[in-house]
Amino acid sequence: MQTFQFYNPTRIVFGPGTVPHLSTLVPAEARVLVHFGGASAEKTGTLAEVRAALAGRHVEEFGGIEPNPSYETLIRAVELIRRDGLDFLLAVGGGSVIDGTKFVAAAVPYVGDPWEIMLSRGAKVSAALPFGTVLTLPATGSEMNDGAVISRRESGDKLVFSSPLVFPRFSILDPAKTVTLPPRQVANGIADSFVHIVEQYLTYPVDGRVQDRFAEGLLQTLIEIAPQALAVPDDLDTRANLMWTATLALNGLIGAGVPQDWATHMIGHELTARFGIDHARTLSIVLPSLLSVQREAKREKLLRYAERVWHLTEGDEDHRIEAAIAATRAFFEGLGIKTRLSDYGIERGEIEAILAQLKAHGMTKLGERRAITLEVSRAILEGAW
Repeated sequence: MQTFQFYNPTRIVFGPGTVPHLSTLVPAEARVLVHFGGASAEKTGTLAEVRAALAGRHVEEFGGIEPNPSYETLIRAVELIRRDGLDFLLAVGGGSVIDGTKFVAAAVPYVGDPWEIMLSRGAKVSAALPFGTVLTLPATGSEMNDGAVISRRESGDKLVFSSPLVFPRFSILDPAKTVTLPPRQVANGIADSFVHIVEQYLTYPVDGRVQDRFAEGLLQTLIEIAPQALAVPDDLDTRANLMWTATLALNGLIGAGVPQDWATHMIGHELTARFGIDHARTLSIVLPSLLSVQREAKREKLLRYAERVWHLTEGDEDHRIEAAIAATRAFFEGLGIKTRLSDYGIERGEIEAILAQLKAHGMTKLGERRAITLEVSRAILEGAW
């Protein structure tokens, strides 16, 4: 196991009916800005619950944060906060709203061009406003980590930043808030969580037995609950397991002390930025091809994945690896997610443009060994077509 430090200060308040806890979690003297996305938070009554819990405080609201939160939208929230002297943020929504809130929290006290936060990958963050979250869509794990992905429409960039200063102070996880989600969003959340785990697990062995078993258990849980989560929206036990699995998938625990990949995400971000494909769907396109191209570099862990996650023990090693990759693709397809670039109307000629974006963003040495060059990325994209 590799040397590591693990730090996660986020308080989790889990279970049905937990939104009223905001009355004690948010400081009484706070001047609050509530962030949310579209109309669903209002229609489902979640915003009404939030307003009731925050009664007596100065509360303002900022809606319209996109599924891929944009710098252009978020900077308007920054200006509002500075103008009105607000000092506490509350994200009500899924990972995009929470990611956007993290950027706003860091941008408000930032001196200079806030986009420098993204260009520096968060290295220039020296202060941030406190914030909490009310999670309504289990997927990204942003409710319990210090990372965010932000897009900029004018340049076509989609960049990642992280800072220990943007961990949420608390996150309320009420599985009842997920029952009205459209099936597409539930499927995306399952796929996103699955790939988060794989990025930290399917690398190379370092005798991280705890992390491996934890990751394998989370993957098996997603495989087991996916059909029920899609078929029976009001099964709160299933939704609770989905919500907690998605959080644990990216709160830093299973990635502590083990190598991590993230090439699937970096390539996937470029697909979202260029074509507007849902983030989780880009991951489902890239991952099976990446595993196939990287099968030798990942051989030992792929065999472990085949046996422990998919229970594939028959045949020679190459057969088991191929079967595990096929099972992964079939899992995504079973969620109703297409796994080929051609399924989304993307022409093979677009691969060069995607590679140019990767190069422009410095994504020329990806993966756990920094061995995924542009030529390897080319092979992955060609295999994904």
